[in-house]
Amino acid sequence: MATAAATGSDVRSVRLTLWLLLTVYVFNFIDRQIVNILAEPIARDLELSDTQIGLLTGLAFALFYTVLGIPIARFADRPTTNRPRLIAVALAVWSAMTAMCGAAQNFAQLLLARIGVGVGEAGCTPPAHSLISDMVPPERRASALAFYSLGIPVGTLLGMVIGGTLADYMGWREAFVVVGLPGVALALVVWFVLKDPRHSDVAAGLQAKGQAPVLPLGQAVAEVMRSRAFVLLLVAGSAASFLAYGKTTWTTIFFQRTHDLTPGQVGLWFGLLQGVGGMLGTWLGGYLADRFGARNRRHVLSAPAIDMALAVPLAIATYHAPNWPLALLLLFVPTVFNSFYYGPTYSAAQGLVPLRARAIAAATLLFFQNLIGLGLGPLFFGMLSDWIQPTYGADSVRYVLYGAAVLGLVPAFFFWRCSLHLNRELDQKG
Repeated sequence: MATAAATGSDVRSVRLTLWLLLTVYVFNFIDRQIVNILAEPIARDLELSDTQIGLLTGLAFALFYTVLGIPIARFADRPTTNRPRLIAVALAVWSAMTAMCGAAQNFAQLLLARIGVGVGEAGCTPPAHSLISDMVPPERRASALAFYSLGIPVGTLLGMVIGGTLADYMGWREAFVVVGLPGVALALVVWFVLKDPRHSDVAAGLQAKGQAPVLPLGQAVAEVMRSRAFVLLLVAGSAASFLAYGKTTWTTIFFQRTHDLTPGQVGLWFGLLQGVGGMLGTWLGGYLADRFGARNRRHVLSAPAIDMALAVPLAIATYHAPNWPLALLLLFVPTVFNSFYYGPTYSAAQGLVPLRARAIAAATLLFFQNLIGLGLGPLFFGMLSDWIQPTYGADSVRYVLYGAAVLGLVPAFFFWRCSLHLNRELDQKG
């Protein structure tokens, strides 16, 4: 497939695409993560348990997000699919459903609205990864995907700061409406501005070679899962995501319960830390993967493996700190280190699979990362907090987070194991 980046025909178009996709992903994470900073006032207003908070912040969203991601990715892999317009429709749906969260009067209604957000957001990242991978050459792909992944820390920062501030001054219902509606307008921009680099003769060219334009779903998944490195990457990424989503949700609640901060204060200070630390870590992860991966491709995953292990003792110290300013200070370095994996993970995944299975590869990663991570992380930690609360009281969240910090060694180990297979498997694909 001829691509703009590969031929050098339209560098400005590539840059416009990357910046606009980044903006979409920022909105994606604002709408996904704002519920974390609003969880405590929602729980007080609707009288919810920690387990119900875990369902709202995790599984209700993640179940539909992950299940729909696979068929949407397969549709995105079709040569005739206009990926930017697919993203635009998805953006409009999840933004409208975020605004609808503000109208919920009980747990069931809020649960249904969060499911709607998950349905919409399923149409964002698989086609975006496929689009970026077509437009950017392999030697710059980790940096490009890391740039797109900056939407995670930026969106988390804005969601916490804006959501927390609005919750303090207006209320949690108004916060959902204010952050949701602008996404509908952005969807129109994406629809009319972004272009898909695919040529109309791609499908015909593939047919002429005796190949189907799209791999059957079973064959595509089989191609993806045939790679041992990809399977190890899947385990590492899912474990990292489980801890990241679980810790983010319950750390915001930890600062409110243990250190008596308001949602606005947590949104500002923890949001800034998550945003700045996450942006720095995401950028460094992509930069180091491209730089050292050019010398030896196994080093694409060296930084995530090493730094996730180094983050463990500092994370434990964070939750043991006697006051919130010290806790935030200690949390900055682990936040940076735990963000290294975004760009390297998706870059390695795109290189380990056939061209026509790229969106399926991204969707498979997202399926497990979000079902296990976003779906089960907040829920598991919430259930664990409810279970030990009779013994530890308000400190139950602190002890849950101690355990989460130690578990950071699990993804570190699997990133290291995956790196041992990269050279051989990438040579086979190349």
